[in-house]
Amino acid sequence: MSLTINSAKNIARVLTEALPYIQKFTGRTVVVKYGGNAMVDESLKQSFARDIVLMKLVGMNPIVIHGGGPQIGSVLEQLNIESKFVDGLRVTDSQTMDVVEMVLGGLVNKEIVNLLNKNQGKAVGVTGKDGNLIKAKKLKLRRKDAKLTDEIVDIGHVGEVVSINTEILEVMKDSDFIPVIAPIGTDEEGASYNINADSVAGEIAKVLGAEKLILLTNIEGVKNKKGDVLTGLSLKQVAKLIADKTLQGGMLPKVRCAIEALKGGVNSAHIIDGRVEHAVLLEIFTDEGVGTLITKNGLNKKKSTVKKKK
Repeated sequence: MSLTINSAKNIARVLTEALPYIQKFTGRTVVVKYGGNAMVDESLKQSFARDIVLMKLVGMNPIVIHGGGPQIGSVLEQLNIESKFVDGLRVTDSQTMDVVEMVLGGLVNKEIVNLLNKNQGKAVGVTGKDGNLIKAKKLKLRRKDAKLTDEIVDIGHVGEVVSINTEILEVMKDSDFIPVIAPIGTDEEGASYNINADSVAGEIAKVLGAEKLILLTNIEGVKNKKGDVLTGLSLKQVAKLIADKTLQGGMLPKVRCAIEALKGGVNSAHIIDGRVEHAVLLEIFTDEGVGTLITKNGLNKKKSTVKKKK
């Protein structure tokens, strides 16, 4: 079927709008945390894969870090292993950790690799254990209502990042390969830990001096108290939103991850709506974008300040 004139004009407009961004970000590293609806909806999975492959094709260096909470929960249920959570973190005993490694490092990681490869990419899947990529330590969780400083809840093999060994990532990002990373790390004794994927993405973005950190979510982005999406924010504006408790719940750790990445040298952080097809490309290569852009000073002409709730 031949293109109509209007369709052709729309394609030309999109390509023209994308060109300066492609030129600006060629050779730059973009770390993408992949999760939520984008990981389970078939059409969103395909659009995500095409976005990542296209980024590599035009000269960018995408690195994918993925979660897999729902998939882990499903396998645990099949094995009649109860899932327990403390402050939103999965209690991970040795038996649960075995399932986490199987699901994240095996099923989920290889599915994403296969998805990218089927879309003409060259993806390589690794966990934080490969090449000592992620050194971790046990996360010491203090309950929110704890009054004693030594009141710590043991949630098992849940960890936090100590250091990132960039050697394996540098080799892959400077080649034709797209790294796909499962957020599992090890400590000095070789014990394995399940680590929050947002945190891993932020740490990898920092050590690689990434141009962008992109976190996919299941909502439109950071919102004000009226429910409007705040599309362009500075670190000072974000601090104010935290102080007046506009930011709460699940968005808070994502925003804090973005803040740490920016303070660590990443140029911009994006919290975007992964329920939108081609969300990653729309955020990077269009003027409007599909979420919240956070920069140190907020001085970015790409975005307006507020997108009214529809």
